[in-house]
Amino acid sequence: MLQIEHISKTYRTGDLVQRALDDVSLCLRDSEFVAILGPSGSGKTTLLNVIGGLDRYDSGALIINGVSTEQYRDRDWDSYRNHSIGFVFQSYNLIPHQSILANVELALTISGIPRSERRRRAADALARVGLGNQIHKRPSQLSGGQMQRVAIARALVNDPDILLADEPTGALDTETSVQVMDLLREVAKDRLVVMVTHNPELAEQYATRIVRLRDGKITDDSDPFTVASSLPVEHRSLGRASMSFLTAISLSFNNLRTKLGRTLLTAFAGSIGIIGIAMILSLSTGVQNYIQSIEEDTLKDYPLEITDSSINFASMYTQQDSGERSAPEGVVEEWQTVSNLFTRVSKNDLAGLRSYLESDECSVYDYVQTIEYNYNLVPQIYTDRDGEIRQVNPDHSFAALGFTTNDSMGSLFSSFSSTDTFRPMPDDERLYLEQYELKAGRWPQRYDECAVVLTSTGHVADITLYVLGLKDPKELDTLVQSFAAGEDSEIESVPGQYSYDDFLGLEFKLVHSSDYYTYDEDYNVWTDHSEDPAYPSFSRSATA
Repeated sequence: MLQIEHISKTYRTGDLVQRALDDVSLCLRDSEFVAILGPSGSGKTTLLNVIGGLDRYDSGALIINGVSTEQYRDRDWDSYRNHSIGFVFQSYNLIPHQSILANVELALTISGIPRSERRRRAADALARVGLGNQIHKRPSQLSGGQMQRVAIARALVNDPDILLADEPTGALDTETSVQVMDLLREVAKDRLVVMVTHNPELAEQYATRIVRLRDGKITDDSDPFTVASSLPVEHRSLGRASMSFLTAISLSFNNLRTKLGRTLLTAFAGSIGIIGIAMILSLSTGVQNYIQSIEEDTLKDYPLEITDSSINFASMYTQQDSGERSAPEGVVEEWQTVSNLFTRVSKNDLAGLRSYLESDECSVYDYVQTIEYNYNLVPQIYTDRDGEIRQVNPDHSFAALGFTTNDSMGSLFSSFSSTDTFRPMPDDERLYLEQYELKAGRWPQRYDECAVVLTSTGHVADITLYVLGLKDPKELDTLVQSFAAGEDSEIESVPGQYSYDDFLGLEFKLVHSSDYYTYDEDYNVWTDHSEDPAYPSFSRSATA
């Protein structure tokens, strides 16, 4: 017995509110053929969907054999549809690539019925609707009436308590419609059949009860049925539909097999998409990593430097008046460049910056590899080759040209010609271990050890060879003096080749800055000898 008590259902689309069912109450017997009639939009299909659990009602109660559905969850509704309801649709909804036997079996497959039992029950259901000798045909090989019979067999195979039919004869001719109605009338002898139709003649001829709807309300009931309101109502689950894992796998492989061409094309297209996405991701990741490595290498070669003072050189090239106002006719106005340059010099608090960098509040170490401090101390390095002392850092090779590395022009020239060969190594060994390959010897471990850096192709600049003493420094002096005098050099040098052993074990002398000063007791002053190349005393220097 099915009880529908004060059911209401409303559809909302924006501001539009459509009331499909308006306080509908209806009690249906266990075995009767109920036809629901009414014009389009009267709520017939909505009522059928509510009974079948395809739609949720907004208010009211739906009671099946004394069991309330008020507290049903999605799993309970699935079980209700699978065990208690059979659906017959106007469009048949058959699976075209499967036989009609497999179509009927599908409802039992979802219920977890064993394979042999499924086949037997499906074949019996098809025999009951007159298709027992055509079980291996496909839906496309059947007529419309035969396909509707298959749909009825599929609805009956689970032996449901209620059979719902939505316009079962809507797509059939008159003769076939009569055959289907005869079949539904036979089915209604042992279960409840609820049919929605627009054909009042068929309803009056076959149905045992006719219910008419209009605007979501029942306007007429040919054979009303009421139950005592005191009947007990319980809340319980109807169980759950279950399909075994192996059955699900079998169905999946069967679908793949029956649609092999489409499956292969889909797999091929999907693989192209996946490969394309993988290639794009790998390419973008590679480019991103490459850009990051270039940025890191660039910053290692040209690190960010913060000096104790900064000058805004842009002020030398920009007009003081940002609006570029023209001077009055006949008047020449001053463009302040030098004054702007020197008045905009700012001093940086490097001591405060270092205190911050070394504090716990600083998070810049998450974005940098190392931070180093430079105090502009230039090491005084000399060579002693066969008793001849020569300063190699800072370099004085180009003193004959009128400048040295101690003045601004000399420093500028040295930055381009690399005459100052010695450079301090980074404190963080990762900066050179990741970028350079050790060819011979070992990495420096003490402050007085050096490493020779070659190019990626294994070359070294000739100025470095002069400094290291592997080439005669007098040859360089001759070249510089000839150039300074405007004379052609007569020295013809052939590029030399050296082994790694030629570089290993070379020694230099480091003179501390304090060793350049001597105390004059007569005048009580300290004398600086840093500009006197002949002064250095190697007895007070360290070996590098």
